[in-house]
Amino acid sequence: MGFGAGIRKLQGIIALLLMSAVPGAAHAQQVGQAPSAPIQQVQLPQVAPVNADVVTPPAQTQSVVTPPVATPPAAKSVISTPAPKPRKKGPVDALKPGQFIWAKQAVYEGPMKIVVVLDTQRVYVFQNEKLIGFSTISSGKKGKETPTGIFNILQKNVDHKSNLYSNAPMPFMQRLTWDGIAMHGGDLPGYPASHGCIRLPLPFAKALFGVTQMGQEVVVLQDTSTPVKRPEPPAATNPLVGPTDANANPATPPQVVTPKPAETLPPVPSV
Repeated sequence: MGFGAGIRKLQGIIALLLMSAVPGAAHAQQVGQAPSAPIQQVQLPQVAPVNADVVTPPAQTQSVVTPPVATPPAAKSVISTPAPKPRKKGPVDALKPGQFIWAKQAVYEGPMKIVVVLDTQRVYVFQNEKLIGFSTISSGKKGKETPTGIFNILQKNVDHKSNLYSNAPMPFMQRLTWDGIAMHGGDLPGYPASHGCIRLPLPFAKALFGVTQMGQEVVVLQDTSTPVKRPEPPAATNPLVGPTDANANPATPPQVVTPKPAETLPPVPSV
């Protein structure tokens, strides 16, 4: 009886412990759970019914391939040359093919110079370093170019006919070479078109023919920046004292005549 009473006493103690623990647990459960907020009803917008037979495929994202950036090769340093200065234009530039200017003089005295410039197709006439006339020309075409250099008038003929080109008329002809180069009146189309001659407007050729002399010097330039070299005259010896003179003293050298310095051409006006 004593052992059973002890068990029952132990069970009673355990029951008391359980009973005292249940209210704490219930209290703890109430404290841990916060009161839930009332649920609000949200009205969703009405959506139109979707046709079940139509299936919209997902948008396909195309992959964009960026090409590689090509690196240009390093540019070599270029040594630039200064551009030439533009030439100053003058009244000669306003002349049209066949036109000319001639300032008639009361007296034509003093040294005269005639300068022909091929690249601009112009001719200039100076009297006593003064420009008295200038004109358009037509020089030799390709393959028959007018030669450049310093020439002298070898022959003059008012009504000359070419003996090389089917008796072609060459009015107021002034010959510069014996192989067919001359100044004369002729057609001026505005570009080189002759067989080597220097064609002039007929009135200009007539005026120039009337004031020139045999032996008159004519300078033909390719352009104003390319001078022509004047040929040096041969050294002349005194005819009274020379190696062929039997009475000459061999110890005495022959006298040499010093040539005159070359004349300076007047500056060509702006063309």
